[in-house]
Amino acid sequence: MHIGLIGGIGPAGTISYYRRLMAAAAGQPLELTIVQADVMTLAANAEADQRHEQARVYADLIQRLKNAGADVAAITSVGGHFCYAELLPISPLPLCSGIDPLDLHFAAQGIETIGILGTTTVMQSRVYGQLHKTRSVVPPEAVLPDIGAAYVGMAKSGICDDALRQTFFEAGRQMMDQGADAILLGGTDLGLAFDDHDPGFPVIDAAQVHVDALFALIQTKD
Repeated sequence: MHIGLIGGIGPAGTISYYRRLMAAAAGQPLELTIVQADVMTLAANAEADQRHEQARVYADLIQRLKNAGADVAAITSVGGHFCYAELLPISPLPLCSGIDPLDLHFAAQGIETIGILGTTTVMQSRVYGQLHKTRSVVPPEAVLPDIGAAYVGMAKSGICDDALRQTFFEAGRQMMDQGADAILLGGTDLGLAFDDHDPGFPVIDAAQVHVDALFALIQTKD
């Protein structure tokens, strides 16, 4: 199966998806095409809740993936799923959601309460209201917008310094104090803050769960 990725929404996230898929393939041939989306356009549409506009942007990009031979498309951003429902009926290719597998993964891991880190919208909406098997908690309302803005700034720049890293770690610790069993890295660029660092609490990487779903799809199709 030829996988088509919508990348560019966060440079680090796109690179992470590529590396993880290559690792999952373990040297086996992998058909993969990445098309570049514009993070500034996405951020503007997400902030204005312009779902249909962003869905049309995605549809054009997915048509390019289809023209390149892709069989299925995936968005390499949890925040980028804000218009997923609007995209589904107009997508030129079948889609592999980055959100649908999360709830099942939490249940399989015995996680009853998950803390959510990511964009302001991802946190406030509790991952767009799509967690049905798992209770969720988010950072306190007073700091939630600042954490969301910090994430978007990091995603755009592709850089995370120690001070910013500690901001995310502290938010995670606060949610653990609220009863979370683990923290969801609900933004694919959060690897910049968490990879190779121990925050002192368990984390679940949404990008890895999505990659696992993509690779399972490849194996099923093959």
